[in-house]
Amino acid sequence: MKNLVVSLFAMSLLASAGCSTTRPASDPKDDSETVMVMYHVLPGKEAEFEGVLARAWDIYRGEHLVFAEPHVIVRDADGKDRTKFVEIFTWIKSPDHPPGDVQAVWKQEQSLCEARFGHRGIEGGEVTLVH
Repeated sequence: MKNLVVSLFAMSLLASAGCSTTRPASDPKDDSETVMVMYHVLPGKEAEFEGVLARAWDIYRGEHLVFAEPHVIVRDADGKDRTKFVEIFTWIKSPDHPPGDVQAVWKQEQSLCEARFGHRGIEGGEVTLVH
């Protein structure tokens, strides 16, 4: 029941985030990409991971790689004594050649995650915001 409540809460946050975006109207030349990323965090590393995730966001914003909104992070149980985080945000342009500081923070994130239930430690991809 707890997972159902958390999932419903996450969906309501995602729905409201999709409506509060500050992105400009779509344009055929628009290279932006909204992504949903799941992080299967190592047990006991949740607090450290949250710090790295916050630092990553600061780097993305400082490098002008992402739109300020939407940006949603939810935390959920992923099996007994396991945690996953789900993050949704929009790249201004897909980072095909990310700067060194972005690559470094991605390496830190990866070091705090594990493969689980047939899934990689970090996985995700492009999604569509529904308004």
